[in-house]
Amino acid sequence: QLQLVESGGGLIQPGGSLRLSCAAPGKSLKYYAIGWFRQAPGKEREGVSYISSSGGRTVTADSVKGRFTISVDNDKKTVYLQMNSLKTEDTAIYYCAAAVTGVNSLTIPASGGEYHYWGQGTQVTVSS
Repeated sequence: QLQLVESGGGLIQPGGSLRLSCAAPGKSLKYYAIGWFRQAPGKEREGVSYISSSGGRTVTADSVKGRFTISVDNDKKTVYLQMNSLKTEDTAIYYCAAAVTGVNSLTIPASGGEYHYWGQGTQVTVSS
C-alpha cells in the first residue's frame, strides 16, 4: 500500500506562485508514474500534469502549459508541481496519484482510473 501526502497549498493572489509537493513517507516513488489532478467545486476532476517513473517524460495539460512544471527530486522520493502565474480558475483541490509502471519507465497512464494510489489533497485558492 502506498500512502501519498500532498503539501504546499494555500491562499495566493492572482499572478502568484506556489509549489506543491507529493511524497510517500519512508518510500520511494521510483516504481510509479505520478500525476497531479485537480477538482474544483461543481467540476469534473482534471489531470494537470504527469511524470514518468524515470523522470524522463512529462505531460502537461494545455490549460496550464507554460505556467505549471512537474519535477521529481534526485532520490525519487518527492514530486513537485511548480505553479506560476496563478489564475482564479486554478482554484481547486489538488491531488497527487500514483500508477505502477515499474522502475525507469517512460509510460504515463492516460486515465485517472489507472492511478490506484491517491493522496488526501491540498487546497489551492487563488483570490485577491
